[in-house]
Formats: sequence, C-alpha cells, structure tokens
Amino acid sequence: MLRISQIRLKPDEPVESLPLRIAEMLSVSGKEILDWKIRKESIDARDKSRIRFIYTVDFTVRNEEKLLRAAGRKKKNLLTRVKDRPYAVPLSGFEGTGDYSGPRPVIVGFGPCGMFAGLLLAEAGLKPVILERGRKVEQRTEDVEHFWRTGELNEQSNVQFGEGGAGTFSDGKLTTGTKDFRIGKVIDELIEAGADPSIAYKHMPHVGTDVLRVVVRNIREKILSLGGEFHFETAMTDLLIGEGKLTGVTAETRSGGQISTEDFSCGSLVLALGNAARDSFEMLHEKGIRMEAKPFSAGVRIEHPQVLINDAQYGGVNDTEGRLSAAVYKLVHHCENGRGVYTFCMCPGGYVVGSASEEGGVVTNGMSYFARDGRNANSALLVSVSPEDCYRETGEEHPLAGMRFQRMLEEQAFRLGGGAFRAPVQRVGSFLRQKENGADAKGSGEPYEPVEPTYLPGVSWENLHECLPAFITEAMEEALPAMARKLRGFDLDTAVMTGVETRSSSPVRILRDPDTLESLSAGGLYPGGEGAGYAGGIVSSAVDGIRIAEQIISKCCG
Repeated sequence: MLRISQIRLKPDEPVESLPLRIAEMLSVSGKEILDWKIRKESIDARDKSRIRFIYTVDFTVRNEEKLLRAAGRKKKNLLTRVKDRPYAVPLSGFEGTGDYSGPRPVIVGFGPCGMFAGLLLAEAGLKPVILERGRKVEQRTEDVEHFWRTGELNEQSNVQFGEGGAGTFSDGKLTTGTKDFRIGKVIDELIEAGADPSIAYKHMPHVGTDVLRVVVRNIREKILSLGGEFHFETAMTDLLIGEGKLTGVTAETRSGGQISTEDFSCGSLVLALGNAARDSFEMLHEKGIRMEAKPFSAGVRIEHPQVLINDAQYGGVNDTEGRLSAAVYKLVHHCENGRGVYTFCMCPGGYVVGSASEEGGVVTNGMSYFARDGRNANSALLVSVSPEDCYRETGEEHPLAGMRFQRMLEEQAFRLGGGAFRAPVQRVGSFLRQKENGADAKGSGEPYEPVEPTYLPGVSWENLHECLPAFITEAMEEALPAMARKLRGFDLDTAVMTGVETRSSSPVRILRDPDTLESLSAGGLYPGGEGAGYAGGIVSSAVDGIRIAEQIISKCCG
C-alpha cells in the first residue's frame, strides 16, 4: 500500500473525487487505483479566497514499485510506502481462555486512563476489577442534567465523577501532542464503540458528548464480556501497604441509601484518578505517597458568536456543500512579565456548563455535541499558574497548595455569583475597562448580536476582578487585545466571560518510576492519567493507561 500527501480539494469538491485526483498526480488511469482510504484531512485557510481541504490518502495500485521509482526521481516526492506499526495486545497466555486465576489487578477510576488500562487488561485475560466512585453513564447523565436544571449537586455523580470521567461531558477532543503508536489502538477502539470513523483522519477530531456517552457504555460492555468486573458508586478510602508494597485497597460503596466497606486484595493497582478527586489526594498524602505540586492554569470561559469565529477563520467563502464545519481556533500570548495566556478546549457550536464536584464552589467547562451546531463558540481562556503562585496565595508551601488554590477560586466565584451554583459573568468590554458590568451592554457599531451566556445552572452579571487574583486578570487584560490581532473580533465588547475555569489540568503529580511506571512510594501502585499529572486530555490519558497495563501484563505473566 502507498501513501500520497498534499492532495488539495476545493470546499465544493466531494471526497469521492480523491481517486481521480490521485491518478492525475501520478499520471495513471483512474482504473489503476484499486482501493483508497483517507489518512489525514486538514483545512488550509490562510488565504481566505482560496480555502482548500488538504488530504493524505493511503491507496493500492498496480505497479507500486514502478510508481515509487518514478516519484523518487521528482524534486518533490509526495509518494511513500505505508509503514504503520499496528498495535498488538501483549501476550499473557490467558487471553481468550478465561483461565486466569491469579491476583486480579484493580483500577480506581474509569476515565480514559482507567478505561483503556481496563480494556487492555481484559483483552489479555487478567479480569480487572474496576472501582468507580460515580454512577454508570446512563444514571450519571440524569444526575448531571438535573444539576444543570436545578442547581442541586450530587457530589458523587456529576461532570467530574462517574463513568467516562470528566471528558464524557466535553467536546470529546482527540487532539494530542503525543506521538505514540498506541494512539491507533485508542482510535480503533473508539470507532468500534460507536465514534464516527472520521476521527481516524480529521486534523482536529472530536467525538461529541452525545456520542461519547454511547462509546463509554459500549467499552464497559466489552470489558464485562472479557471477564472484567465493575463496582460503581464505590470510592477508594484507603491503601493497604506492607513492607513498601501494595497489598490492597479499601473502598466504600454507597447504594440505595446504604454504605458498605470492602477490602480488595491486589498486587497491582492502577490509580486513574481525575484531577477533581481531592479527598483521594489528601488520603494519599497522609499515607506518605510521594507527590509534588505542579504548574497548571486557571481563568475563565469566553464565549463568542460562532458566526464571528467562522468569519474570522473562513472569510466570506461560499460553502454551498456545507463541508466547512464550525471553525476552531487556538491562541497563545506571552505576557511581558513572562506569564503565559492561552485558549484551551475550544468548543465550536458548544455550551459552557457547570462542572462542580463540591458544594460551595463554581467550576466551568466547555461541551459540544457531535454536530457542533450551537449558536456560540466557547473556549477556556487560561493563565499559567506556578506552584510558587499557589504557595503565595494560600500561605503554605505544600504539595497540595495548587489544589487548595483551585478551591479558593471556586468558592470566591460561588459567593460572587450569589449561590445556587450561579456563575459570575462579565462582558469583555466591561472587563477590559473595569467598568460596571451589564447584561444589555452593546458595542459601538458591532455587526454581531450580544452573546447570551449558555452556562447552566444560571448566571449573575458581576465583576470578575472580584473573584480572580490580580496576576490572572492583568494577564488576561494584556492578552485579549493581543489575541484579537491574531483572530479578528476575539476582544469583542459583547463577548461573555464566565468564571471560573480551574480544572483544565491537575495541580498535583504523583511521583512514579519512569521505566516501571510504579509509584516511588509503593511497589504495585501505578499512578496514571490526567489526575496523577501524566496526561492532558482523552488520548494522552488513554495511552498512559495502555502503557501501565502493558507493565502489569509483563509483571504478572512475563
């Protein structure tokens, strides 16, 4: 099979024309192209008058060697042989047999890291036991939607806690800076579980929260069919450690108004906590598990009309075929004082949603459905926060100072919003001028309607300077006009900022051996994923879970 790159199509040219375009580029008959598959699709919108889709395609053709030789003589060779490395589950000797009777590995948390660790261990025949403090995704969805309607929070089943992790109620982005052959395994499993096949080749793929809920359920069913075991509404409360090695975990189950405690013996435990598991981090610190404060970011969600983003990115292109999806952006600004400001988790056609996991604190996040057809675009607008910032703001130099700083910001936003998990919101123009905020503010001569906030459970028009420290607000004040020079209209007066966004990444890193991936404090304990400080999204967390599972398989069966 061969691979050809830099195939350019106009927005009104269908993908079905790709084989003919390949034939033209290679000077062969269209009949010579026997089979083809899109490998990568991106959009080149640098010249708004000549927007093009750019493709890389894998295909089979007669006389491959002849074409490769001819392409090699050209100054610009766009043709190569496909050399992908397919992923294979490590052999344990128990896969497919059901015969494994040794100590079953335990997984705490069923976000992307725990999910893919569990899937790989199940495929290897090791029958993992999975403990998830939240509820199944079907019940969890009801709890989350009830919170958005009423402001009544279930502290164990919410946007942060429950089957699928926080990513289940997001845009389901699969972009990652990770370069790892295991990514193919992640994408293949997501597609098998119900994600759109286009995630295999889109430049910035996403699953969508509506589809993710189906995907998560199907992966759970696959693990169950392979001998895995689930305990929902079951939270880890203690680690059992003897002579520097893990021997088990204690967990508390809440179901039907009853509380029961159980010890799970194990020699291997995947600690796949989300970054909201603050009680777990406190317990681990008390147990002497080595961890450190790490940099993270904090700020707000910013909402614009999606049509403004489309205009800025695509110009006035006539997209008669509707092939141009809701436009996206990614912006970075380096402040004069060296602090970084950037946009994160941009949700085109999406919604800002309440993501609290504790009473008395407002947390925001972004979410999009697969169609991305909402009226607003939103993104986190984040400012870098160092451990030293947290030590200063909390008054203590502690590994969990970042976690406590997050909580402080969330509680300040809760109070400013007036309670009931209403979020404080402010228009960008009012924020920049530090003037009295107003819901009906309008910019002078702006062609776009003022943005209506999408955050649920509800909003209160306030001054965001009152719930964020000066080092964050000053950085955003400098960044907004600078970002508008890169993306026209980003500092739109009537755009809306919603506070606060604090959970973009973990403020803690649980220290582990870089080779074995085991905790430096207890053999057999494998901290992984986003909460442990080793990933930054769905794909990188899933890959980390796979890597941990490989280590456990090797240890158990090597």
